[in-house]
Amino acid sequence: MKLVCAQSDLSTNLSLVSRAVPSRPTHPVLANVLLQADAQTNQVSLTAFDLSLGIRTSFNAEVWEGGAIALPAKLLVDITSRLPEGEITLDDESAVTGATSSGEGLIVTLTPKSGHYQVRAMGAEDFPELPIIENTEVLHLTIAALIEGLRGSLFATSSDETKQVLTGVHLTVKQDTLEFAATDGHRLAVVETTNESPLGNESQLQVTVPSRAMRELERMLAHHSSSEETVALYFDQGQVVFAWQNQRLTSRTLEGQYPTYRQLIPRQFERQLTIERRQFLSTLERIAVLADQKNNIVKISIDSAAQEITLSCELQDVGSGRESMPAQISGEDIEIAFNVRYLMEGLKALPSSEIQIHLNQSLTPVIFTPVGGLKMTYLAMPVQIRN
Repeated sequence: MKLVCAQSDLSTNLSLVSRAVPSRPTHPVLANVLLQADAQTNQVSLTAFDLSLGIRTSFNAEVWEGGAIALPAKLLVDITSRLPEGEITLDDESAVTGATSSGEGLIVTLTPKSGHYQVRAMGAEDFPELPIIENTEVLHLTIAALIEGLRGSLFATSSDETKQVLTGVHLTVKQDTLEFAATDGHRLAVVETTNESPLGNESQLQVTVPSRAMRELERMLAHHSSSEETVALYFDQGQVVFAWQNQRLTSRTLEGQYPTYRQLIPRQFERQLTIERRQFLSTLERIAVLADQKNNIVKISIDSAAQEITLSCELQDVGSGRESMPAQISGEDIEIAFNVRYLMEGLKALPSSEIQIHLNQSLTPVIFTPVGGLKMTYLAMPVQIRN
């Protein structure tokens, strides 16, 4: 195998796929990136796979001789990222060293403008194949819709591995909408976006994808200049594949019944507030400096007559903080308390200048929605105020 490529192409694509390389591989070959070079198409593809998450990406190169080889991921990333810009020649010297077919003694040489680096490699035949999903209905989603859905839901996933199904984002594909949901048991984020390719029948498809895979998907899509491009989504028992342009992400899906979250969202409310999101968020960030000192609790007093809310935090032996801000309020006065982190993370994800807050009692679910634009619902459970 022999090819010439740009240092920037090799470095960028390596750092992209290497995020799927496990930090503690269960098998030595999984610490590698599979490099495949095609002399007919002049394409080089790189693949990393930890048996759960797989990332494949490809780029143009001048391929003199095709072939495939497994290269040590971390070492290759570290070397190529430090090489000067310009062309790099990659040469598999297995023929020279008389390597065996099992991959022992394989050496790949990287030759930049100045210098010469040799790296021990493994045979491509040891590298596990990425799952392929065939004969299933393909859905096409715009990059914009996917990013919108992921930004509005990923932050609410659980990090508790004992409730594994809650560590993922739940996707529901309906007739003409795609719904993203995430909950950790204390809060819930639901985003509804348009589905570009309506389902052929009345059925709906549901799948829960690990948050790690979804974070990588969001990161990869964020680099694309055109948000109107589409991503093909395939899923089958236990696997999901997102494919676009020259990139592909595959992930296992999470087993188990996802909570029927729609039943958790109240339909009627006794109180409603409209408030400026950025002002609310910056006020919370200031109060959080104190709240962080102990229990992360912030108290919100709603004053209907004055049309304002007061945020406060009082900590014995530490200090106290209090700030008021205007709000459009309908309904009776009430005092309610939250984990300040849950409020701030939800407000950062709500993509509008104004938000509405809907609530009933001091310990019932509180709903936050953006005014106009994206269809997003954020539910946060209040905490008990201990006087």
